[in-house]
Parts: sequence; structure tokens; C-alpha cells
Amino acid sequence: MVDIHTHFLPRSWPDLAARFGTPDWPWMKHTGADSAMLMVGDKEFRPVSAACWDASVRLEAMDRDGVDVQIMCATPVLFAYQRPAHQALECARIFNDAARDICAAAPQRLKSLCQVPLQDTDLACRELSRAMRDGHIGVHIGNHVGARELHDEGIITFLQHCAAEGAAVFVHPWDMMAQERMPRYMLPWLVAMPAETQLSILWLILSGAFERLPRSLRLCFAHGGGSFPYLLGRVDNAWRNRDVVREDCPRLPSSYVERFYVDAAVFSGDALSFLIKTMGEDRVMLGSDYPFPLGEQQVGSLIRSQHSLPAPTRAKLLHANASTFFGLDTGGTLQRAATRRSA
Repeated sequence: MVDIHTHFLPRSWPDLAARFGTPDWPWMKHTGADSAMLMVGDKEFRPVSAACWDASVRLEAMDRDGVDVQIMCATPVLFAYQRPAHQALECARIFNDAARDICAAAPQRLKSLCQVPLQDTDLACRELSRAMRDGHIGVHIGNHVGARELHDEGIITFLQHCAAEGAAVFVHPWDMMAQERMPRYMLPWLVAMPAETQLSILWLILSGAFERLPRSLRLCFAHGGGSFPYLLGRVDNAWRNRDVVREDCPRLPSSYVERFYVDAAVFSGDALSFLIKTMGEDRVMLGSDYPFPLGEQQVGSLIRSQHSLPAPTRAKLLHANASTFFGLDTGGTLQRAATRRSA
């Protein structure tokens, strides 16, 4: 199995508030040998465990669940898109280098996506190139930068650069909308996150942005594409019947599903079946959201339990699609994994 959606946090990093002289930067407050609270300024953001920073813990969990390769990216709260670009660049370098340090413990099994200062196109392109040379296999970006959506000219330029560099792009929702209406029950994660992803995909489709992006761009959206697959019929209907919807979009919106991938983090067999029917079996990849509580607790169990799916389809979702998308040479890794399990 190749798990394309996992997160990491370094055990610690420099005091960014002191370094930049401004408040409300993320930092780690350790509460035990294997536990910590991720803080933003003086506010608690989320409890975390050593699985975020300790490669041995990650590898043990991978062996337990049968995961052969894990692709990890930073937690979006570390993006620093709202900060001055040179500060976000420094943060990106800190966390990108930390990711490579974690992966060094098992470079064939642990892979990483970099982050970039997406608020500045030139700096983002430069950091992407540096990170790719350093061993990252792609980039993890948020679904917007303030009021700039993915069809923004600067972001389009960055995505074109990703295609030129051969960098896969994983889009994760963050800075969720309307949080003042969702103060309890993790509603921003349950309602706004899926909506943010649908919004991003529709901006790319309806604005005509996909017409300006090369087909070589490898683009994947988190959480099964959010609410996009389940409301796509509504979008197609609007495109057929309202000229204001299709004015910049030359083709039926559903025809653009061939331009991107999604992970399979939908936690329901019925939802997974519909996702495969909508996106096609070649464009869905295992993604767990490890090691967070909203992630799949036994990685791969949803896909493996869907016995109505043909075995070749399950194989595509569990590893083959990801190997193609990220350009992974998993032959040796899978052979070593088989030997390890038989032992």
C-alpha cells in the first residue's frame, strides 16, 4: 500500500515569534515524552503525538497496517501564507528540511512533499525547485491564499512551474470559510473543509484555468475531493442551463475529472463506490490523513474491505495509481515488504 495523505510535525523548531517579532506563530508545547500540544500563539490548536515526528513510530504503524510507502506533508497551519513572503519562505525551508530529516530514517518507505511561500510566485517557484533537488517528490499547497483562489494568475504560474519541474501537487483545504458560524463540534472540519475543496476545483474548471494548465500537471485534492463528486450533477445542470456558468468554461464540468486525482479518505463504502464511479478507478488513491483522529485509524481498511470491487481495482487504489502519480519505483520496496511480512 502507498498512503499518499499523511502529516508530520517536527518535534521542535525555532521560536518564530521571537525571530520575526510578531505574535501568534505555531509552536510545540510538549506535555510528555510522546505527546505535545500544537499551539498557535497562546491558543491550543490540537493535541499531537510522537507519530508526527518520530520515524520509528510511523514505521511501526505502517508495518502494523501493511503500508509500504507513506507520503507525508506538513500540517497546513504551518503554511504562513498570511505572513510576509520572506518569513513564509524561511518557514518553508525549516519544515522542508525537517521533513527530509524524518524521511532519512527510511528513504525507500518515507517520502515527503514540500511547502512553499505561495503568496509570492517567484519565491514559491524557487523553493519548489530547491526542495525537489533535495529529494521531495512534490508540493503540498493550501486551496487558497487569502482571497486568491487557485485560478489566480500567480498560482497558475506556480502550477505551470510544478509541471515543468515534474512535481506532483497535493491540494489540502485550510483557513476554512464561515468559522464564526461553526464554533462547536469540529464543524469547520466537517462542513467547511469539504466545501473549500469543491470551491477550489470549481474555480479551476469554471474559470477556464484548466485550459491554461499543461496536461502533464499532476494534481490531487484531499478528502475525496470534498463535496465536489456528490454535487457534480448540479454543476453540470447549471452549465447546461445558465450562460453565466459556462461563459469561461468551454466543456461540460464533469469532463474535467480527467485532469486531477483525489484521495480515498471518505470513510464509507457507499461513498467510495460513488467516488470511483465519478472519478474513475485510475484517479483515486489511498490517503489516510495519518496520524490525526479524523483520519483512517486502520490504514487501507476501507478499500480492502470492499469485496465488491474487483481485485485489480483495489490494487489500483491501494498502490498502483499512487506509484504512477508520484513516479514511484515501488518494485524493490514491495519485494522487501513481502520478505519482511513473511518473516
